[in-house]
Amino acid sequence: MTASPLKTAEWLIEHLGKPRVRVLDCRYALTDPLVGRIAYLEGHVPSAIYADLETDLSGPVRPDGAGGRHPLPEPGALAAWLGSVGIGNDSVVVAYDDPGTGQGFYATRAWWLLRWLGHREVYVLDGGWPAYLAAGGEASTADPDHAPTTFTPDVQPDMVATAEDVANREPGTLLIDARAPARYRGEVEPLDRKAGHIPGAVNCEWAGALDERGHWRDGAAQAGRLGAGAAPTVTYCGSGVSATPNLLARELAGVPLGPDNRLYAGSWSDWVSDDARPVATGEEG
Repeated sequence: MTASPLKTAEWLIEHLGKPRVRVLDCRYALTDPLVGRIAYLEGHVPSAIYADLETDLSGPVRPDGAGGRHPLPEPGALAAWLGSVGIGNDSVVVAYDDPGTGQGFYATRAWWLLRWLGHREVYVLDGGWPAYLAAGGEASTADPDHAPTTFTPDVQPDMVATAEDVANREPGTLLIDARAPARYRGEVEPLDRKAGHIPGAVNCEWAGALDERGHWRDGAAQAGRLGAGAAPTVTYCGSGVSATPNLLARELAGVPLGPDNRLYAGSWSDWVSDDARPVATGEEG
């Protein structure tokens, strides 16, 4: 059975300061890129490393839009950054964000990226920053002081789907759009050059993976949302970030990351970079 991808706030508080434990603060806001870093400077888990979505957890955006708004970083570059901040292959990494602000998908982006690099000991903090504070965790404004180390990647290509994989997916593959329903239907599009969704996709918004307190629903609830075990699944969103909670949710339901639980990393922003690709609007079926 796959180990849980989650850690509790109580576990984190108990294990803070142990030599192998590293914490990533992934707070961010697509509408204001400085919000997360400011929040980090105002208070963070002691020794936590700030992981910026744009500069640390994404690669450079291409002028033609191919690869999407948040392309996957080059594995060697991501591995070099991890090593520079003190994360090595023997580290136990816990990533957190702030689901209380509706931004509960940045920690899962970090979790997914480390798993993509072959790192197994990486987890998401259940409930994020609010849960840590509620459990009695202390906030720090001090910079982390971890000695640099080496992180050697072991890239897992079967975790990723390309636009071509999506267009030519096997019959029975479930394509899940994790964006808000209005964006899926094409009624609004605040970020990308076209509105709508990939033909054949079903809508299952990422936020449904969490309960009203920002904690992860159990595996049975996730299976009910996502049809876990029923079919191979490819999940996408706008740029490969807010899709990652559905990937973690599938793992909670017993379907590990891999060929049956893949991320279309470029997502909608990559799909619409090519005008020859079809676009659907409204509801499917």
